Amino acid sequence: MGRPLRVAIIGSGPSGFYAAEALLKQSVPPVSVDMFDRLPTPFGLVRGGVAPDHQKIKSVIAVYEKIAASPAFRFFGNVLVGKDVSTEDLRGLYDQVVYAVGNESDRRLGIPGEDLKGSHSATSFVGWYNAHPDFRKESFDLSVESAVVVGVGNVAMDVARVLAEDPERLKPTDIAEAALEALRHSRVRTVYLLGRRGPAQAAFSPAEIQEIGALESADLVVDPREAALDEASKKDYQDPKNKKNVDFLQERAKAGEGAKPRKVRLRFCVSPIEILGEGGRVRAVKIERNRLALGEDGRVRSEGTGIHETLPAGLVLRSVGYRGIPIPGVPFDEKSGHIPNASGRVLQAAGAAAARPGEYVVGWAKRGPTGLIGTNRADAIETVKLMAEDASSGRFCPASSPDPEAVTALLQKRGVRCVSYADWKRLDAIELARGKERGKARLKFDDVSRMLSALS
Repeated sequence: MGRPLRVAIIGSGPSGFYAAEALLKQSVPPVSVDMFDRLPTPFGLVRGGVAPDHQKIKSVIAVYEKIAASPAFRFFGNVLVGKDVSTEDLRGLYDQVVYAVGNESDRRLGIPGEDLKGSHSATSFVGWYNAHPDFRKESFDLSVESAVVVGVGNVAMDVARVLAEDPERLKPTDIAEAALEALRHSRVRTVYLLGRRGPAQAAFSPAEIQEIGALESADLVVDPREAALDEASKKDYQDPKNKKNVDFLQERAKAGEGAKPRKVRLRFCVSPIEILGEGGRVRAVKIERNRLALGEDGRVRSEGTGIHETLPAGLVLRSVGYRGIPIPGVPFDEKSGHIPNASGRVLQAAGAAAARPGEYVVGWAKRGPTGLIGTNRADAIETVKLMAEDASSGRFCPASSPDPEAVTALLQKRGVRCVSYADWKRLDAIELARGKERGKARLKFDDVSRMLSALS
């Protein structure tokens, strides 16, 4: 072709950076990568989703820094695809386009009372305490005595831990100042965690549940009957991760109530069936006890027993999964909540056999919200291998305007204030300096306009 293959990556989270890494390692064909993000700040969920007390996990950013240092890499922050630049524009400017947009929306419970005041998505709570610009104006009533977190994945564990933790232990982290202040005045003393199946099917990692068990400010309370292994779960128990969880929880169940001021009550085999309100606000959650059975596919499923219970609660946070947000001009599978694809090649539509030439997907937008941060590396490599195959065989539509400056000129013409990686490093330095002044890891900007003002 006589020039590097021009690739656009939409999204700057882990999956986007791992895709960039794999692409830039290629020598045949050589590749230049332009990465776009709707926010001025890169790193996606590592910045906006990882809990503030998990600073070691955030150290993965050092890997992304090395990728961004490549002369064949450019960052275009504060650019919203579908608004500032269209997918049609991208097809003319690049030979290949990779969607690494994650799952930015949450799944609903679909039960009565879900829209009462005090009922929120865990996504919004996580964004709020992480100073994500989308959630800076959110407010959560922490004057209540008990909260219910629906779901037992790692995000649910993070949410429960932040609610139950001593706020002074969060102070040195990069938690949002408004969230820290609210947590200091919190009256929440009981956090219920609800799992519809048993401990052998719980999605949380052993490390996450053990962190809650190690809290100095709260006891992890588990009912021995709900921690017991039933007949249907014996196969799941053989998985090393599930075995660690079950063994740990059965041991914790022996400890009883404990004597710490707060309690995290982990419940299994229960499902919320209604959020009860009073005066338009959440006051309780009605749950149904479940029994477990093996489905035709051999997987353990839950069945309602008709036995009900009511948990007092003034705050409900649902953490039952995530789904993508459609991008104008890109196919979207409403049922699965992500971009339809065949191993990373974007399909013409959900259920279609034909792929769209030169369009690809990685990460949660490809496979749904599964796996840890590192899972995205293998996932990205799989997609990039297909991209290389397609480039070698000519199965793509070469860019009609491949000049690297064409995209810059287009965005300037449209009045878009792009944030380069050098700009981000300036913001990064400002946040670190602000944090140092307050004895924190960093003090984040939570407002896009303030970020742009700081750069001006």
